[in-house]
Parts: sequence; C-alpha cells; structure tokens
Amino acid sequence: MIPNIELNDKKSIPQLGFGTFLVEPDQAERVVSEALEVGYRHIDTAAFYGNEEGVGRAINNSGIPREEIFLTTKLWNDRHEDADVALNESLERLGMEYVDLYLIHWPLPRNNKYITAWNTMAEQREKGLTRSIGVCNFMPEHLDNLVTSTDVVPVVNQIELHPWMQQKDTRATAKKHGIAIESWHPLGQMKKDLTEFPAITDAAEAHGKSAAQVMIRWHLQNGLIVFPKTNHKERMQENFEVFDFELSDDQMSAIEAMDQGDEGRIGFHPNERE
Repeated sequence: MIPNIELNDKKSIPQLGFGTFLVEPDQAERVVSEALEVGYRHIDTAAFYGNEEGVGRAINNSGIPREEIFLTTKLWNDRHEDADVALNESLERLGMEYVDLYLIHWPLPRNNKYITAWNTMAEQREKGLTRSIGVCNFMPEHLDNLVTSTDVVPVVNQIELHPWMQQKDTRATAKKHGIAIESWHPLGQMKKDLTEFPAITDAAEAHGKSAAQVMIRWHLQNGLIVFPKTNHKERMQENFEVFDFELSDDQMSAIEAMDQGDEGRIGFHPNERE
C-alpha cells in the first residue's frame, strides 16, 4: 500500500509515483498503461515532455476512476505570462477536465516573471482546472520571494534530489514554509556506477534488494515524494516493491554521507536555465 503525503492545502498525494520524463510520445500510452497495471496511481508529466496526449489516453482508457489517479503536469518556461492558456492547452492534450497538480517548471529568475505565472495559476486553481499548485527547481531565495510576494504557498517543490545532491538548504526552506519536496532524478539518473558506493550496495545485499530499490527507499524514509521513471514493466514492478523492508539508521546515515552538494548536480542549475 503506497502511503499518502498530506499537502499544505489538505489534499493528499501518493508518496511513490511514476515519472514520464524522456518517455517518447509514441511510447507514452503503453508505458503509463503498464505503470497503472503495476499499481501506480501518481503520474508525473509536463508540457515540455511532449507526451501529454499519450499519458492522457492511458489514464482515460485504464478503467480506473479519474479520482483515484493523481496527475501532475507543468508550465513551460516560455508560458509564464499566459499560464491560463498553457494550462488549458495541457488539459486539451490530456483529455482531462482538471489536473491534480500544476507546477511552474523552472523559476527563470533572470526573467522575473514567475510571480505573474503563480498568480495566474492560483486563479486557475480557484476555477477548478487544477486541484493544487506548486513549483519545480525553486531555490531558497525563490521560495522565500514567492511566499512573501503572494498569499499562496506552493504545496510542493520538485527538485533534483538524489544521494549525490541532497539539497539540504532547499529542503530546510521548504519545511519552514510547509512545502513538501518531490525528487526528480531520484536515482541519480543512473549516471553513477552504483557498485562504487558501498553505502548502497551493502544495504542492497543486506536486504536482498537492488541498488535502485535501496535508493527509492532512502527517499521514502526521508519523507520525500519520489517517482522513478522506466520504460520497462519489470523495472516498474521492481521500483514498486519497496515497502517490505526498511533501511536502518546506520544505512540511512551512510547514504547521507554521500552528499556532494552542488558538485553532485546532474541537471541545470535553476539560475542558469534559459
């Protein structure tokens, strides 16, 4: 049973979900359908991914009641000034009347338009086109500015977060404001050779689990919302089977010690994203 996290607007989100970044448009319907068959009920997509149509078809054809699926999509960088139009376009592609969560994909502080986007998104929430609103890739200064400039606090901040970059400052700021944290690139995008990290491999051997399962479990035990991505159903199943073991305090601490700070970053720095 996947646990739910209660958000600051009293809505609930499944703590383990399924990500669709880099899922090709012509594969999205199959991949998301298989994820739903495995048991995932939290699906994360974005306008930028180009696969909203396939994601929507998978959900609409699944036979699962819409209210049982938590669906997220995101506002892309060139739409900060017309977020209302952008959301309606996403809903049309998805074939949905609403999404559960709509996120600003990147803050783009050089443009300084994320407050404009945020105020529009709050209006769309009031209209029922999205149940909740949040942000992605916001650093502490962006979160503080958003909260002090408006009267609507994001429910989540979705950030790059994995054992090599644990974003402790951003997590602390989010906690101060009551904002939940979602992890993208939760497995470090598998760009590291996991056999080089005894903190992970020793825990995997001790529990009879894979390295990926150990890393997902680390996110869950830290109270993070996590949605690993894969195109393969057997890996979806493996990533789903993470609730029958628990990492010890020593195992959690050993993974904690892997943090490289910003040196561990794989994706863009939020202040450098165009």
